[in-house]
Amino acid sequence: MHFPGAHIISVSQFERSDVERIFDVASAMRPYAHRERVTKVLDGAILGNMFFEPSTRTRVSFGCAFNLLGGEVRETTDIKASSLTKGESLYDTGRVMSGYSDIIVMRHPQAGSVAEFSRASRVPVLNAGDGPNEHPSQALLDLYTIKRELMSRQQGIDGMHLAMVGDLKHGRTVHSLSQLVSLYSNIRFTLISPRELRMPEEIVEELRQRGHEVVETEDMESGLTANDIVYLTRIQEERFANKMEADLYRGRFRLNQAIYTRYCQPNTVIMHPLPRDSRDDANELDNDLNQHPNLAIFRQTDNGVLVRMALFALTLDVADQVDKHARDVNWYTERRF
Repeated sequence: MHFPGAHIISVSQFERSDVERIFDVASAMRPYAHRERVTKVLDGAILGNMFFEPSTRTRVSFGCAFNLLGGEVRETTDIKASSLTKGESLYDTGRVMSGYSDIIVMRHPQAGSVAEFSRASRVPVLNAGDGPNEHPSQALLDLYTIKRELMSRQQGIDGMHLAMVGDLKHGRTVHSLSQLVSLYSNIRFTLISPRELRMPEEIVEELRQRGHEVVETEDMESGLTANDIVYLTRIQEERFANKMEADLYRGRFRLNQAIYTRYCQPNTVIMHPLPRDSRDDANELDNDLNQHPNLAIFRQTDNGVLVRMALFALTLDVADQVDKHARDVNWYTERRF
């Protein structure tokens, strides 16, 4: 795809070469994300960070990524604080807000809403999650993490075995990730979920049409065996009619140290898009795995800043100028990475 000025709405926009281009730029951002260098390549640029649904990691990660490139961030974090509550259309909102920003990141609870907004925007729009539909930047950072984790084991993405566990019906992260992974070759997908929360049929069919093996099961123990990556998701309570309905499935698919040791391969990487639900009745990813070397969930969050920096640099067409506007860090910075 042609990145400069483009909206990033769906993973369906990408070819494999586009994904690799994003990953190359993300890796080049490492000195800046790790506070070894400072760049002002986006000095004077403004990000409109518009989050009409709760978010911590995605919102702060996008803002951090933009700041690290030298830009400024303006945030809208509550739909009740916007004129949408007065009946303003997404079209009008997009038309207006794009006059105040150089690029916009948007999250909204309705599927297709960000695409609708982008049609009125005069600047690039990045989809930070539209209801249960898609979350392209999360899929990119997840796949970037998978690539790096497998590289450390002298493996590649092609031919890998990937298990996805939990609420696969409502989980936009797994929808986007599975479609992005399908750009690669000979993937075996094991989809572990209650029958009522299975991956949408159209996504499963697309994976099979692209030549990948797909196994759907409700048996977590057998599904966990022989995987390179296990990707867990929480029950998406906010997508159910009520808490009582969500509670029917909460806690049914848990991974802890004992289960991992018994069923997973010794080098199986554990991933989760976060937040993980740590309440006693849920706890899909147990705290007893917190110190496990194969737990990659916090490496995922670090990688998210790199990938989002890359998306900003590519869509604003400054990827080849970052180093020209750089200098060394002159404040104390602890080695966090």
